[in-house]
Amino acid sequence: MIIYNVTCNVENEILKDWLQWMVEIHIPDVMQTGFFLEANINKVLSSNDDGNTYAIAYSCESIKKLHEYQHKFSEELQKKHTERYGEKVLAFRTILELIRKF
Repeated sequence: MIIYNVTCNVENEILKDWLQWMVEIHIPDVMQTGFFLEANINKVLSSNDDGNTYAIAYSCESIKKLHEYQHKFSEELQKKHTERYGEKVLAFRTILELIRKF
């Protein structure tokens, strides 16, 4: 199992709108591509953080499927996010391999 993790730091002034847009529009759009099994929004809890960092974790069955998603869909979906929020949301992506669930 592959976890495609998108970590976003969101400015206070747009936080409510961003969360609503992610839940109602963006994450459903990503899921409708058919490449992911599930998605979770996680809030990062840290004393060094301003409280507005979120990690969105998408589960994918293989690295091959993730690369296919990235090739076919990620650029367009990321562009929509950037057009809406610009530099008010800073994002970085990591790819994790699930070794074992307990």
